[in-house]
Amino acid sequence: MAAQHSSRSRALSRRGLLRIGGGLAVAGAAAGTAAAVSADPGGGREPQRARERAAFTHPGMLHSAAELDRAKQHVAAGDEPWAAGWQRLKDNRHAAAGWAPRPVETVVRGGAGQNYAQLYHDIHAAYQNALRYRVGGTAEHGDTAREILNAWSGTLKGVAGNADRFLASGLYGWQFANAAELMRGYDGFDLGRFQSMLTTVFQPLCEDFLRDHNDACVTNYWANWDLCNTAALLSFGILTDDSALFDKAVGYAKNGEGNGSIPHAVPFLHDGGLGQWQESGRDQGHTMMGMGQLGALCEMAWNQGADLYGFDDNRFMKAAQYVAKYNLGEDVPFAPYRWGSGQNCAPQQHTAVSAAGRGEARPVWALLDHHYAGRRGLDVPHLTAYARKTRPEGGGGDYGTASGAYDQLGFGTLLHSR
Repeated sequence: MAAQHSSRSRALSRRGLLRIGGGLAVAGAAAGTAAAVSADPGGGREPQRARERAAFTHPGMLHSAAELDRAKQHVAAGDEPWAAGWQRLKDNRHAAAGWAPRPVETVVRGGAGQNYAQLYHDIHAAYQNALRYRVGGTAEHGDTAREILNAWSGTLKGVAGNADRFLASGLYGWQFANAAELMRGYDGFDLGRFQSMLTTVFQPLCEDFLRDHNDACVTNYWANWDLCNTAALLSFGILTDDSALFDKAVGYAKNGEGNGSIPHAVPFLHDGGLGQWQESGRDQGHTMMGMGQLGALCEMAWNQGADLYGFDDNRFMKAAQYVAKYNLGEDVPFAPYRWGSGQNCAPQQHTAVSAAGRGEARPVWALLDHHYAGRRGLDVPHLTAYARKTRPEGGGGDYGTASGAYDQLGFGTLLHSR
């Protein structure tokens, strides 16, 4: 089958041309505002174009007020599949009120002295308790979420480690911001101090990675590394009402030189509406992680009026269809994927889609089906089938004990079903 390559030449350059610190392409920034779409979380199928985003909407990251209210109403009525999603949340140990946080001054991911598990367990406990408060209305869960967030913002001063520190800055940055967004305005939650923690501890690492890629070849790092750091910057922009930061993240998602920008994360388009994912030749676990990272990025942007879901003729949708189809057990086409690794851009290639991790469950599909099939009314049979196969979606702690089980916040059946 024919494959169409993304527009970028895979030149083995050492640095990205697009620099977060100040060289943002004007077209990318403009696309995030002047060509914005209205966030219609209630179900509008077609985006309303050419609307300027005058101000940020709160809550407005993974969950809008309308979506939270919808979940609350369906849970109260005992409707399915929301009831099953709610039960999955209540059954998770991280969602129990009274979770005791274990903040540290320096989080280390990668190398000696790793302690980052303390951070991601506490983030997921804060998020899950915040969800129980917002959907179930229980103050004990709201208090628990507040105490976790306040404990970390009053303690954390740095994130360290080897190159994996950039995974920590990205993954835990956007996840932390989402928990805080749900607790915005809650009595006793120190939002200002939390905002300061994100912008002084996490943001510099995110910007450094997207600018210099750890002083390596720009193609060295997989798409997920770029995606989580871009999602973090975008979430910080929302949490702090920083339009310039938000627009930088949107611009990078569209035009960034790294593998996480949408044209590079989906480097080949195939016949049949399928888009080959950048990590498809690596394994399916990291490929599905990419669905979750870009899905979170797209949803947060959408709820603030920027349509990354539909960028480049629904390029991400085609990748989701490709990944879902293969993991449902069907064959997909594959174009040889070549890149440069290390500091000297040593040539590497994948020549076939990888079966490693094929068919595993990750809590990423309900969100994507919610947008493309629900909001937009598009025909995405593979995506819809995988979303149904993996529901009710759980969250951190439901998919194993390794750190990869905490790469997504999850609970899409509860929050994103239609």
